[in-house]
Amino acid sequence: MISILLPDLRAGGVETVRLVLAREFRRAGHEVEFVLTQARGELLDRAREAYPVVDLATPRARHMAGPLAAYLERRRPDAILAAMWPLTVIAPFARRLSRHRCPIVASEHNSLSIQYAGRSAVHRQALRRSMALGYKANDSVVAVSHGVAADLSALSGLAVSDFEVIHNPVPARPEAQCPADADALWGAPRGARILSVGTLKAQKNHALLLDAFARLPSSNARLMLVGGGEREGALRAQAARLGVSDRVIFAGFQADTRPFYKSADVFVLSSNYEGFGNVIVEALAAGTPVVSTDCPSGPAEILEDGRYGRLVPVGDADALAAAITATLAEAPDGAALRARAAAFAPEIAAARYLECLTQ
Repeated sequence: MISILLPDLRAGGVETVRLVLAREFRRAGHEVEFVLTQARGELLDRAREAYPVVDLATPRARHMAGPLAAYLERRRPDAILAAMWPLTVIAPFARRLSRHRCPIVASEHNSLSIQYAGRSAVHRQALRRSMALGYKANDSVVAVSHGVAADLSALSGLAVSDFEVIHNPVPARPEAQCPADADALWGAPRGARILSVGTLKAQKNHALLLDAFARLPSSNARLMLVGGGEREGALRAQAARLGVSDRVIFAGFQADTRPFYKSADVFVLSSNYEGFGNVIVEALAAGTPVVSTDCPSGPAEILEDGRYGRLVPVGDADALAAAITATLAEAPDGAALRARAAAFAPEIAAARYLECLTQ
């Protein structure tokens, strides 16, 4: 049995990736169990439909080692796949506390130096020291991009070669059943439909996208933001200030985003930083052209430095607006985009993870 350790199952990229990997592990003949520090989140019911879910009921990570050690002794999994610091450094400590020995593979999905840049000096020291000790205690540490691997190396003091780089799995899913629902939300014909999918939080910098959208020459353009989050109120107010609120659609969280990619003319990622950027691959899989900030660390790797989509500097609204305009003016090569997406097929990533988990 493979135990997948996560903080919770909120609607995020890491959580979605774990559900994809769980399905592939089971197809390969492995039992899978989700172990959560807190059993909550939009994806919890989806996980429970297919897998056992264990709630450690520990709201603070620093209290998790004991409950996790007790779980290891009770359930005795064959391997653990832990995601996201500090779980990635607590898991091997919990294994030491328990009497059960099994491989632990840790994976990091963001550039932690950027993610925690605003924290105190004490926090940064704790981050570095725990990574230096905890990563060594794991059997493998996975980074989801080469940029993330370089960042983890600089923080932990370990060599870049000590990290396995495994790009996130993004399934090429079958056609959505009800694309008309998404189509109706646009309220405008095709030709200048601009889509962004992601949690409305500071990292994703939707404020930059709104600024760029307001600079577009076409008054027929529509911008749809799929996802919910803490920044929604501020973004609505910004759209009103810019005079574009009648052309911006806040679609909220959507369990199935496929119809939205299929109904859009261009997909835009405006993030300040990413670990990988699953949504870019999802757009490519739908044959939808992509414009992205050239943020650390995933977009340039996915788009092969601009071969499969336009990259613009982080924080440059004029460049983002120009790239969107140029992309909308071109006929997309859907076949080439879908072929690029196929490089991130779930079975490829799952095979790499299983090599680490069973070595």
